[in-house]
Amino acid sequence: MEQHASPINATEILLSEGVILLGAAVAFVMLFRRFGLGAVLGYLVAGALVGPQGFGLVGGAQSKLQIAEIGIVLLLFLVGLELNPARLWRLKRDIFGLGLAQVVLCGVALSVIIFFFTGFTWGAAIALGLPLGLSSTAQVLPGLKSSGRINSPFGEKAFSILLFQDLSIVPMITIIAALSRNPADASGPPGWLLAAETVAAIAGLVLAGRFILRPLLGLVGRLGERELFVAVGLFTVLASAALMHSLHLSTALGAFIAGVMLADSPYRHEIEADVEPFRSILLGLFFLAVGMVLDVHAVIANPLFVLSMAAALVITKAALIMGLARLFGMDGKQAFGLGLLLSQGGEFGFVLFAQAQSAMLIRPEAASLFSAIVTFSMATTPFLMLFARRLEFSQPKHKEQESLDNAPQGSAIIIGYGRFGQTVAQMLMGHGFAVTMVDKKPAQIEASGLFDIKVYYGDGTRIDLLRRAGAEEARLIAFCMDDADFDGKLLEPIMEAFPHAAIVVRAYDRRQLLRLKDLDVAGVVREVYESAICMGIQAMQALGVPDREIAEVERQYRANDGQRLAVQIEQGTLLAAKDLMYRPGRSMNLFNANPLEEGG
Repeated sequence: MEQHASPINATEILLSEGVILLGAAVAFVMLFRRFGLGAVLGYLVAGALVGPQGFGLVGGAQSKLQIAEIGIVLLLFLVGLELNPARLWRLKRDIFGLGLAQVVLCGVALSVIIFFFTGFTWGAAIALGLPLGLSSTAQVLPGLKSSGRINSPFGEKAFSILLFQDLSIVPMITIIAALSRNPADASGPPGWLLAAETVAAIAGLVLAGRFILRPLLGLVGRLGERELFVAVGLFTVLASAALMHSLHLSTALGAFIAGVMLADSPYRHEIEADVEPFRSILLGLFFLAVGMVLDVHAVIANPLFVLSMAAALVITKAALIMGLARLFGMDGKQAFGLGLLLSQGGEFGFVLFAQAQSAMLIRPEAASLFSAIVTFSMATTPFLMLFARRLEFSQPKHKEQESLDNAPQGSAIIIGYGRFGQTVAQMLMGHGFAVTMVDKKPAQIEASGLFDIKVYYGDGTRIDLLRRAGAEEARLIAFCMDDADFDGKLLEPIMEAFPHAAIVVRAYDRRQLLRLKDLDVAGVVREVYESAICMGIQAMQALGVPDREIAEVERQYRANDGQRLAVQIEQGTLLAAKDLMYRPGRSMNLFNANPLEEGG
């Protein structure tokens, strides 16, 4: 009789394997990042070493790979969140022109190379060549964001190509299914029914997002529970993926549609920031699992084939992408830099190789060999980009800074779009600056929408959310929220994370201002200081005080207040310099005939 593992043993296995996997991942990712090789390679090497083909410390590679594919699903969801209608329309030529040309040309060229130089059948060559035409979104996008070039013309062309590559995954899965030699595939639905189901599923997801998901997010926003946002975000991704899976469609397509549904939502940044940690962990687990299933022995038996094909992959893609970029208006150096940036194979190649293996187009040994080819091509990317920067294939530094200063996105971020933040934002927009507004009050977001003003939902003191809102490219971050507890402990890590952004802060009162005294911010404004002085002036005017005397009273009050504030900051207490305050019965005695002196 078969023995089943007890819950205690299952827990022990889970804990021990989790410790080994995470420990190996942390060690190798840190090591590879230290040498500028990127996290993806660290995960792959760690998985290969601890997996069945390495030291055999962790088993169940295939089951872990199936679970970790949720990381790919979450990645597509986050890609969908980037695709709001305005940006899609602005980048339509690069996405559907340059992106389409890159996928088709590189896929066809690599398929031809595989067919003529390896002896594979045409079906196998296509199933291998098309995935090799894709680049690594997980490797390229973080690099663009960390260098601050995601919104530059160079970065937007790279983003457009990567976006179309991600969109092309579903057609590639369909092509592999059409070429399949697996008799089990014959039981699937006919092509016309699959197409109809796809259209119906997409329409259903769009309607659900419009009439169910957005009102639900509004309700969650009113409750103010961050955990609910995490739950709703994950529910959205998994539910849309599950719907597509039940219809024998791509789960990645479902997640992407879910992201597009929310791309124009005011809650986009909050959801993106909440889902991102799960995406990072699961995508890391995915690369670990890919390393575990990699047939190291097959690679060792054919090292020349793997290295030569990896070199052919990088050279072919770099040359073709450079040529296409030149046709689309990029100068030679930037086009070469773009070719180098996107010359590697991508993580979706691992998924599509598995599809080709299931379709009986290639053997498991071939899937391992071409997975190794993708891995080695990824290893070249950090070195190629260092080489490109050294030769200044990208724009010169002063030109890049100029383009960032005039970028259509990211000039300023306003945290808190209430009565105070509205004035700051309106003045900045009146000068022509691009401004992103963030607020955590759904009622304020909905009210702003009535005036066709887009305000995003989120807690603007969270570094991850600020990063999603474009703080790494922003020239200014203005904290205009009504929060008396906002102090240096919250602001200091934000300033460290975004050192190039000027910081201005709305202070509730002198107490809050004193708590911010040690920070090198561009400015701190007490929220009612100027308005109170304005009302004091109006009060004296109503009492008949001459304008000359009003101006002197204002000057003296500002001087006294500034002197008193300096002493308070120096001594760290509100009780300092009390003698500079005016009290009932005491005036400044500036004039011989002061109407306010009557009656003491």
